[in-house]
Amino acid sequence: MKKQILALTTLACMSMHAMAQEAVDVTGFVIDKAGNPVSGAAVSVVGVPASMVSTDATGKFTISVLKDDKLQILTSTDAVKTVNVELGKKMTIVMDLSTEKVNYGFNLNQTFAESTGAAATVYSDKIDNRSSYTLGNSMYGNLAGLTTMQSTGVMWEQIPSMFIRGQKTLNGNNGILIVVDGLERDNAYNVLRYLTPEEVESVTVLKDAAAVALYGNKGINGVLNIVTKRGKYKSREINFSYDHGFTYQNRLPQMADAYTYANAMNEALANDGKSARYTQNELNAFKSGKYPYYYPNIDWWDEVYRERGKSDIATLTFRGGSSKMRYFTMLNLQNGRGFINNANSNDGFSTQEKYSKANLRSNLDIDLTSTTKLQVNIMGTLNEFSRPGLGSDDLIGKLYTTPAAAFPIRTESGLWGGNATWTGWANPVALTQARGYSKGHTLGLWADMTLRQDLSSITKGLGASFRMGYDKVASYWEDHTMEYKYGSTSVIGWENGEPSNFSDYEAGKDTEMAGGSKLDWQYRSFNFMANVDWNRQFGDHKIYSTLMYTYKYDNNVNISSTLYHCNWSWYTHYGLKDRYFLDFALVASASNLLETGKQWHLSPTVGLAWNLTNEDFLKDSSWLNFLKLRASFGIINTDNIPYNGYWNTTMNGSGGGYPIQDNFGNGGAWQEGTLPSLNGTTEKAYKYNVGVDATLFGGLTLMVDGFYERRQDIWVSTAGKNSAALGTSSSYANAGIVDSKGVEIGADYTKKWGDFRFNLGGNFSFTKNIIKEQLEEPRAYDYLYSTGKSVGQIFGYQAIGYFIDQADIDNSPSQQFGEVSPGDIKYKDQNGDGVINEFDQVALGYNSSVPEIYYGFTLGAEWKGIGFSLAFQGVGHYTSWTTLAGLYRPLTNGNTISQYYYENRWTSENPNARYPRLSTETVQNNQQSSTVWLENGSFLKLRNCEVYYKFPHELISKWHLNTAKLYVRGVDLFCWDHINQIDPESLGNGIPTTRSINVGLSVGF
Repeated sequence: MKKQILALTTLACMSMHAMAQEAVDVTGFVIDKAGNPVSGAAVSVVGVPASMVSTDATGKFTISVLKDDKLQILTSTDAVKTVNVELGKKMTIVMDLSTEKVNYGFNLNQTFAESTGAAATVYSDKIDNRSSYTLGNSMYGNLAGLTTMQSTGVMWEQIPSMFIRGQKTLNGNNGILIVVDGLERDNAYNVLRYLTPEEVESVTVLKDAAAVALYGNKGINGVLNIVTKRGKYKSREINFSYDHGFTYQNRLPQMADAYTYANAMNEALANDGKSARYTQNELNAFKSGKYPYYYPNIDWWDEVYRERGKSDIATLTFRGGSSKMRYFTMLNLQNGRGFINNANSNDGFSTQEKYSKANLRSNLDIDLTSTTKLQVNIMGTLNEFSRPGLGSDDLIGKLYTTPAAAFPIRTESGLWGGNATWTGWANPVALTQARGYSKGHTLGLWADMTLRQDLSSITKGLGASFRMGYDKVASYWEDHTMEYKYGSTSVIGWENGEPSNFSDYEAGKDTEMAGGSKLDWQYRSFNFMANVDWNRQFGDHKIYSTLMYTYKYDNNVNISSTLYHCNWSWYTHYGLKDRYFLDFALVASASNLLETGKQWHLSPTVGLAWNLTNEDFLKDSSWLNFLKLRASFGIINTDNIPYNGYWNTTMNGSGGGYPIQDNFGNGGAWQEGTLPSLNGTTEKAYKYNVGVDATLFGGLTLMVDGFYERRQDIWVSTAGKNSAALGTSSSYANAGIVDSKGVEIGADYTKKWGDFRFNLGGNFSFTKNIIKEQLEEPRAYDYLYSTGKSVGQIFGYQAIGYFIDQADIDNSPSQQFGEVSPGDIKYKDQNGDGVINEFDQVALGYNSSVPEIYYGFTLGAEWKGIGFSLAFQGVGHYTSWTTLAGLYRPLTNGNTISQYYYENRWTSENPNARYPRLSTETVQNNQQSSTVWLENGSFLKLRNCEVYYKFPHELISKWHLNTAKLYVRGVDLFCWDHINQIDPESLGNGIPTTRSINVGLSVGF
């Protein structure tokens, strides 16, 4: 009996144990920190890869688990999180800041919880919201530490300038490195011209030594790592979007009409002591408009440009995969039409500014075996663009300089307008309608492959990979231009207030359309990478270590430059108790730009991080969700050089000559060129960084960094310490030193209450640099030194007003820039010697290329699918030059005058005017760099404004849709600044910026 009872008891216990281990289904949702569902995330039981399931369009998943299991969630952005199973209820898993990955490139990803480098990341929802043709124009104000300044031009040439943590060195070598999926795709930012926002998953700016260590020579100024979209586990998504834009030009300058121009010319000639050009009869004719063929009044801007252009962007993507293969494929088509008026006035061709582009991308991840993985990325692009005439015709320059009174668009007989003073090539309308057109084509292929092998059969955690990439981009140009005959009729006599005698002028000739074509430029590159790594955990100790070799070949066919770069790298990441982390990297870099025998240089870096969240004294904090402190230090070498072959002795063949031939003719001669720069080393950056990453109150994310960098051993000319008696150009030496420092703050607050979600975010960067040494030549006064000032500091004369009369001139310090008259600029005598010359220049304003302050902020809200978002971007501590001909430099060399200048010119009745007197001559005194021509370049722009509606899933599921969104979007609608005439970002070349209203629809299946 006892044995039977014992047997029954044992059986019961075994049954209860079996029941306790019985698998049950758990349902949950995966959402991001903003409360949006995360689709296509892989959810698996830790240690059981075969258990993997995928979240659907609503972020929902169902998985079979045991009681004590843990779940690991991996999203398409590589964010990863491990959580305990919660039985008996629906789980909600939030992918917050600590789960996000910092992508350093080279297949190296770390979560924010353990990363030591200074990095900031923006994801696709904040990139693909500007209806932009290119990725570069989607990066304004959304990453702390990245300064992106808009450039204006034709649609296919609008590549913004980019800086990471400002300017840190001399000689213009401040360009950043741009990589795509960890590979440098070109060396001239061209990839920004071809990548579309729709194919990008995230963009990470790598800023400090710990973050850029593995990039060797190329990473010294910071790295922008662009990560494209990849497939998702066990899912299938088809998405289509269409965006139509109505584009408008911003702030077209108001140039003077013919009557105002004629009066201004007469006034300028009077100021120059010359007789008037236009008689009263002619002034009356301009004012009345009675004789449009003899005395025209042409608003060239209005005649050349129409009110509105348009754009179209259509994107079709396929995304998904199984447990063994994942894919992302995109076809993107773009079409843009510019602002040229009457572009179809010719039979058979259009002179409209046009742009069309097709992009095809395919990213594949294939698990060949359980231990062998293959990754293939291919992007191809084909674009076509055309413009009226040639770029060298300088259409925009003609619009700023050709007066309204110069000539009619066409003469009474039908000839294009032009005369001996302003030729027909100065006729902007003729340049857009009679000049024909030119067309370009660009074809590009970017391809790379990575093979990854798990070598755990040798020792646990061991792996190896190699990667190859090949790029080729070529641009072809077609010439379809023509020439044209032009002329005009001039009045040479008047009777009784009416024109009576005339003179005809004709020039030029009508030609057939040209038909030439050529290879404009071509670029090729090859990348190779191989590494062995080891990733293990021993109790509380985690270690990852890799030994890597990288090689890069670049060739620009039409520039005759072939570059080679290679690196040997050792990198180790160590973690203790998920609290304390150490990164160490040692990189040996070589470049064929450096002197033979001195091409290899070592760059060591160290990064530290302390994750306080996992400390016992903070684990129970309800308001502090995540807190990490960071610090890093490193020495980075680079291959910035003064010129190719700087270590060689050079000889020049243009050194005059000797009378040695017959009749004492010149036989030519050679002379010694720049002296060789010997015993050189490499320019180095000593980078220091401290930072903190935190999440507070369940919705506030905060990232703060402070940095200091000393750039030394910069190549600078030794001319400043040599006498002119040297007799040749001085050599260069590694003597330059620049210090830079700054602070960066990034914050984002997202909160959801039921169906209502609110978001407020922003970033702020302040960067300051100072030149400590550059072998500057001795100066007469301390204020003349650029050493001790910032890189790119503007120098000029401090204007203190305008000369009132001859007595004022006689009683003022002598200004040694030529003869001056009343109304000319009066400068401050800085040294009190009674003379104004080069010794009176001082530092003025700030840098005119890179602002010291750069910031952006966003605001958004959504309720039951109805929402809006606003994105602003601004700059401060920034100075702009106002030197555009016609607009700010009128009447000389046949230029017209702007209405703004005319209304703000000096006259005896307006002695406190904004600008000096009018003159038809180049007054050297007024052409000097001075405060008169400087403006506060600070601005704040509304970069993006969007109102949208996301259709509810319950409704669209009936139509077999997973997502659907309708939006109206405004891009660059408003700008608040200190420059009234044109947009502050147009001052460089005068080409107007644009704004647009876009209507779009996106659906997902």
